[in-house]
Amino acid sequence: MSVADQAMPGQAPAPALTEPLAGLYTQSRAAEFAFAPEQFLDLLKGLAAKNAAKLEEFCLTLRVEDLILARACAAGNERAWEVFMLRFREKLYDVARQITREDSSGRELADCIYADLYGTKVRDEERVSKLRFYNGRGSLDGWLRTVLAQEYVNTYRKQRRLVSLDEESEEGVQFAAPEQNEAPVADPALARATDDALRSLSSEERFVLSSYFLDNRTLADIARTLRVHESTISRKVEKLIKNLHKQILKNLTKLGLSRRQAEEALSTDVRDLALDIRASLAQESLPGAFSEKGAKAGEGRH
Repeated sequence: MSVADQAMPGQAPAPALTEPLAGLYTQSRAAEFAFAPEQFLDLLKGLAAKNAAKLEEFCLTLRVEDLILARACAAGNERAWEVFMLRFREKLYDVARQITREDSSGRELADCIYADLYGTKVRDEERVSKLRFYNGRGSLDGWLRTVLAQEYVNTYRKQRRLVSLDEESEEGVQFAAPEQNEAPVADPALARATDDALRSLSSEERFVLSSYFLDNRTLADIARTLRVHESTISRKVEKLIKNLHKQILKNLTKLGLSRRQAEEALSTDVRDLALDIRASLAQESLPGAFSEKGAKAGEGRH
């Protein structure tokens, strides 16, 4: 039976999934978590629309197995939670201990996050789970790490406000309202390593990356702007990504992280962190002499 045929008697048949999407549905283990094909398709369409991307091309960049596991857990699927706990329980405790540098505080931090992930709060008769905000762009491991870091920072801020309450009151200072919907806080080491790597690029390299990843311009559009062939831009983007990955890893290890810790930190999608990537890629002007010959020479330098 195909994915499109999985409908209960008396129900309308599920929407047909194209071959690539049907393969992703199987890969994601969605059926195991009672995640129907129509739910799968609606979720992917929504994410693609949010990112102004073509559906099938966008979906191939997602961590679909992590994405469906997170959304199934958010929906309260028991089997999904069994898989989640087996895969992440001890890892979350380990990461929390690394963040707090103390065993009991780390366990308290991890337990607090579990409550938010499971969805103990109810809004409009619906469980509110943080896992609904995971969008499958980076790994679920990396996303959970940023959630733990954010909770630790929030807790610190709350404690600091409580401690300084009397001092602030005496000075007549009014407390600012807490910020809503803050982006997850980046690990300072990851922020520094990423910023250093991006700022080391040439102006033409920064232009290509910011145009493609931040401004959502197509390779063909960038190529027309720079008066080169589209394949030149394609090769350059691919090479830049590989080189940046290596350079950020190198920078992280210089800052004291082990190779495994550096890899885990890099598994997070930087677009989900409070990093000012655009500032790091900023340049004063468009590269003026970016030719086929210049592009190849630039590639040879890396």
